[in-house]
Parts: sequence; structure tokens; C-alpha cells
Amino acid sequence: MAYPAGYKYSKDHEWVDISGESARVGITDYAQQQLGDVVYIELPEVGTKLKAGQSFGTIESVKAVSELYAPVAGEVVEVNTALKDKPEVVNSDPHASWMIVLKLAGAADASTLLNAAQYGDLVK
Repeated sequence: MAYPAGYKYSKDHEWVDISGESARVGITDYAQQQLGDVVYIELPEVGTKLKAGQSFGTIESVKAVSELYAPVAGEVVEVNTALKDKPEVVNSDPHASWMIVLKLAGAADASTLLNAAQYGDLVK
């Protein structure tokens, strides 16, 4: 699968789509393949402040429970509540199934994140 070129990727297999002062966060296609069928997602409350690399929730599949990590620092301003009822959409369309939207804490430090080509190399 091609990884969207405009996104940045963490080595923990989250993607982030930064637009101005906000950032949408989700998991990559590689991550959902490793997990298998996603059955439950636990996400934070709006207003939660996160540091880059901090856990913001968990994702549960038929195989395992995994932590979700914030690729950038910010405050949660939106949570994709639809995923509570239909967590399986993460399997069918992981790069469109955002989990949280962060209001960035200052300029996003994307220097530790990978671009699509680098991430593709990491997971091949």
C-alpha cells in the first residue's frame, strides 16, 4: 500500500497530517496489518494535553492490545467517537480513519518523524 505523501510517520507506526495549528493522528496500514482485526479503541478525552511520544490510548485486536502514541505534542481538540462503534474501519481504511485531532503546542517538531518514502523503507 502507498503511504500518503503529505503525512509524517512515527517509528511507532502512527501517522500525522499537520495542517496549520492542527494535526490529525491515526495508525498506518502496516500497523493495522500487524494487529489484525481491530475490535476496540480507547481514546482520550478532549482537553487532554500530550507530549510527543506519550501514550494517548489503546487499540485492541483479536491478537493483542497496543498503546497508541502521539507523534507530536498538543492538546486533544477532537476525538473520532465513531471509532468506538466501528473500530474495524481502521482495518479497511487506516489512512482516512483518524483517531484524534491535536491543537499543536507551538511549532510541530516533525524532525523525528519520517516522510512516506522513509516510512515505506522502514516497514518493507
